[in-house]
Formats: sequence, C-alpha cells, structure tokens
Amino acid sequence: MDTFQALVLDKEKDQTHLNVKHITLDDVSEGDVIIQVAYSSINYKDAMVGINNQMIESLPHIPGIDLAGTVIEATDGSFKKGDEVIVTSYALGTGHSGGFSEVARVPKEWVVPLPDGLSLKEAMILGTAGLTAGLSIQRLEDNGLTPNNGSVLVAGATGGVGSLAVDMLAKKGYDITASTGKSSEAEYLKKLGAKEIINREEVTDTDGTPTRKKKWAAAIDPVGGQTLQYILSSLKYGGSVATSGLVGGTKVSTTVLPFISRGVNWLGIDSVQCPMELRTKIWKRLADDLKPTFLSGDVVNEVSLESVPNVLKEILEGEVRGRTLVKL
Repeated sequence: MDTFQALVLDKEKDQTHLNVKHITLDDVSEGDVIIQVAYSSINYKDAMVGINNQMIESLPHIPGIDLAGTVIEATDGSFKKGDEVIVTSYALGTGHSGGFSEVARVPKEWVVPLPDGLSLKEAMILGTAGLTAGLSIQRLEDNGLTPNNGSVLVAGATGGVGSLAVDMLAKKGYDITASTGKSSEAEYLKKLGAKEIINREEVTDTDGTPTRKKKWAAAIDPVGGQTLQYILSSLKYGGSVATSGLVGGTKVSTTVLPFISRGVNWLGIDSVQCPMELRTKIWKRLADDLKPTFLSGDVVNEVSLESVPNVLKEILEGEVRGRTLVKL
C-alpha cells in the first residue's frame, strides 16, 4: 500500500481541477480506521463539492461522501482487519478526505458495520441516497403513515433519493405518485412501482396559494423550493412531508394555514449528523424490509474513477437518473 489512486480536487493558477492521481496515506485525512475502498457512489452533494467547490475547507481535497470497503487496520482495535464496513456523511468528502479513493482513513465513530443481507456493492448503490430515503420513510411512519392512508407523492422521482424511495415504498405496499420533469422516464418509474406519473410542473407553486385540494397522505421531497410549497398546500389532514434536498432552491414561502387548519407536519431529514443508533437502525432496515427490489439494471450505472468528473457535471444539469456507482 505504498501508493494508491484517488480523485483529487486541486488548484492551479486560480483554476480548480479534478484529476486521478497516485497518492500515499500521508495525503489523506487522519482517522482511527484505514479502509480498502471497494465502491463509492455519486450524489448531488459530490457535484457541489467537486464542480462548484462548495463545502470544502482546503485544497488539495478528495471528494466522495460515500464509501464501502474492508478494514485494513484499526489503530484502537474498534474494528478488525477484514471487517466489511460502510461510511457515509459526517464530514466525509467535505471537510475530510472522501470515498473517491482506493484507500480511506476515517474516525471510528463514523463507521457502520455492513449489515447481514447487503453486499458492499449493494450498500453503495444505496449510499447516502438510500439512507436518506430510508430515514424519510421511517419519519413518515413514525408520524402514522401506513399504506391505508392514501397516495404518497415522491418528488424528483428519477433522482437517487427519489428512485430508491419509489422502490422502497412500493415494496411496502404504498400507492405512489411520482413527479418528474422527464416524461421519457415514465416507464422507468412504473417499473420501480409508481402507480401514477405526473409532470413536476403540476407540483410547482407559482401563485402562492396557501391551501389547495387535499391530494396526498404524505410526500418525500428531495427537491425543496416551490415544489415543497405546493406539497405543503396540498397534503391531506394530518399528512406529512419529509424534506431532504434543495435542488429546487432553499427558499420556501408558505403560511401557517396548512399547519393550523390541516395539522400537516413538515419533517426535516438530515443524513449528515444522524445519530449512530438511528443510522444503524436504518441500515438494518435497508438490508431487510426496505431493501429495494431493483438494485441493478436501469437503476444503477457503474463507472470508473476517471469518469466521475463527467458524471458530476451531468448530475448538476439534471441528466442523471437513479444511482451511479464508482468501482475502485
């Protein structure tokens, strides 16, 4: 393990660039656990880091907010050599060297043992997107959602969180309405289990109406912005929306009316600092009752480390569907 490959974000003559380089362990962040990375995955947040250069503290830097692999060494004995593990979120890939590297070193507090029922590859097909979808479903169910309550809207349904959420909900017997800006992907979403496909413009608030016709028992929202505004105004009495993303913008204009006249719940989903007890619980569910039916085929695109920069650009432009897996 003298040298290994990593995708490194660096700066030269006031211009940042992403290149695959040969580096050593001295070039990655400190940590208790050294991991031979088998797979990483690509998320919207990775594009914000690698292309927009947001959320990073210093350069050079290795992006990648997900990784799964095998322990090489744990300096304090918290894990043993050969243990299969998952690391997602915290500062991985932002303030700490990330998963776009053949070897990573991380704090022991970030490491989740790979649960029975998942392979390392499946864990990264899920990754932060799967964890986020799982957390969203858990929160909705904690707030009383069952398949008998009515239709569940999944916004941004062709994205990573959206695709996996549709699959997971369908497996649990929910009636799903999927919204997307890509009419060509209707068959893809139906294959995942969506009963109805609608255009995203149908769930975009353009006039500031505080309450509309009651449509959905719940919603999973990785979009935010005007989509979230529309969802809040159209949930059924006591309905909940789980919000986890901002691709549609960070600004949300609403009134108190949906909350005090319909008792709706706006649930924030955070996968970054999610407590380890809950994180472990969700990963176990992802290996069991929430394990998607489709963890291959149309849902998954596998790429090499060299291809990651192009995919990061495509994800910012909304051209990526499902999950993109990085094989190390």
